[in-house]
Amino acid sequence: MDTDCSSNSLPKRQRVEAYLDRLFGYALSLTKDRDSAQDLVQTCVLKSLSAERIPVDEPAYRAWLFKILRNTFRDELRRQRSGTLTFEHLDESSDGDRNNTSGLDVSSVDQGLINTLAVRKGLMQMSLEHREVLVVIDLAGFSYKEAACLLQVPVGTVMSRLSRARKALLQTLTMRQVRRFPLRIVRSGR
Repeated sequence: MDTDCSSNSLPKRQRVEAYLDRLFGYALSLTKDRDSAQDLVQTCVLKSLSAERIPVDEPAYRAWLFKILRNTFRDELRRQRSGTLTFEHLDESSDGDRNNTSGLDVSSVDQGLINTLAVRKGLMQMSLEHREVLVVIDLAGFSYKEAACLLQVPVGTVMSRLSRARKALLQTLTMRQVRRFPLRIVRSGR
């Protein structure tokens, strides 16, 4: 049910600000690039602020914002397909800077941070279809039904994509954690 924002207790700007972090996370999962994600969120926010009618119900409003972002991404992707730059590339030039660990004491890095980085890296290697469903359900907290509406696919498709995406992510993370270390036999004092 759509209605004018004046019937909601929060001004348009404050209402959208509550979702900026989630929108950015979703945009980053789509674009794989921080700058492109920021641009995408900015466009989404501008479109939502300029809308005459917005959903009053908070779950519907959240879904509406994510749908604006997704549609904006799809439109931009279509426009860029004919050009040389697409959202589906990783910024290889900045990867070298991010992977530079000289002077970093890895043992002092928090395990939670390591896990977060591993999951992000795993997500970025997944197909858009799998990445998108994982982010929408597991990170943004949409229900299967809401995700199906947002992604414009049946609920069963959401469930099967999510299952395959979770398995693929788990496999990626498991493979990264398996490292071969030289085995050193230490004999007790004889």
